Amino acid sequence: QVQVVESGGGSVQSGGSLRLSCVASGATPSISCMAWFRQGAGKEREGIAAIDRDGYTTYADSVKGRFTLSRDNAKNTLYLQMNRLRSDDTAIYYCAAAPLDYGLSTFCHPYLDTWGQGTAVNVSS
Repeated sequence: QVQVVESGGGSVQSGGSLRLSCVASGATPSISCMAWFRQGAGKEREGIAAIDRDGYTTYADSVKGRFTLSRDNAKNTLYLQMNRLRSDDTAIYYCAAAPLDYGLSTFCHPYLDTWGQGTAVNVSS
């Protein structure tokens, strides 16, 4: 089994930056796709970024050009660098992992089987 734990959330002013981390543990060699989702108050959870085993990435239009994925395989850690944050980026951010990478264009959906507890990001204007 795989576990993922997010960290790095916090409060920042509009235009600022944050870097989220997602540390995977357990059967990490089984991970083929990892993604970040977010859920704002009163909104549905949405996929915003994903990366597959080969390093290919995809981003939602709402974050493209502002958010960047990177990873440190030695530390089993996925990062989400968030720049030029806006108030509508305020949400709980979740990291998720999948054993198959066929769903990169849909942020690893529907193969996600591991979710973290989330980390809160609050962007004030």
